[in-house]
Amino acid sequence: MGERKIDTEGCQGIKFRNVTPDVFSCMKQKLQAYGIETSPGDSGTLEGNGIVAHFSWDGETNLLIEIKERPLTTYCGQVSGKLRAFLRECQGY
Repeated sequence: MGERKIDTEGCQGIKFRNVTPDVFSCMKQKLQAYGIETSPGDSGTLEGNGIVAHFSWDGETNLLIEIKERPLTTYCGQVSGKLRAFLRECQGY
């Protein structure tokens, strides 16, 4: 099993805007298909593939994801890039 880094100094919170209820639901489905389990509801934990993160959606348009743990070989930019790609796919871009 790969080592994980507890992210005490690295990743900043990733803020997403224009996250409608349909987009939020789509993102959760994409994360689950990618092997990352998501807590039910508008806030909770994302966990899988060595990543542990907390998410909070305001129920309207704003989503915040904070990476808490990640594999030593995974950079913050890789995680945020994948999340942004899921968002674009869910928004139809």
